[in-house]
Amino acid sequence: MRLSKLLGVAGIVGVAATGAVLVRHERHRRTYTAEEVRARLQGRVVEVATAPADPDLAPDWPADVEPPKRHPTEALLSTVMRIGPLRRF
Repeated sequence: MRLSKLLGVAGIVGVAATGAVLVRHERHRRTYTAEEVRARLQGRVVEVATAPADPDLAPDWPADVEPPKRHPTEALLSTVMRIGPLRRF
């Protein structure tokens, strides 16, 4: 019986500690002004734009070869569902 009480108290303490961490994080997040958030986002955009291309995201086929054609089922689904071509990753 005592073990179950100990586990219950430990669970309550864990939930309270998690809540305290979340409240502290929320306070820290709310200290940013709109201009600071905008400046940080624009800085990230510039950083991503100037970063070198990831070789894992490059197409697997050579530049002089045509990319693969759409599968007929994919074209049919796009027509029926009125969506654009599916992205290939």
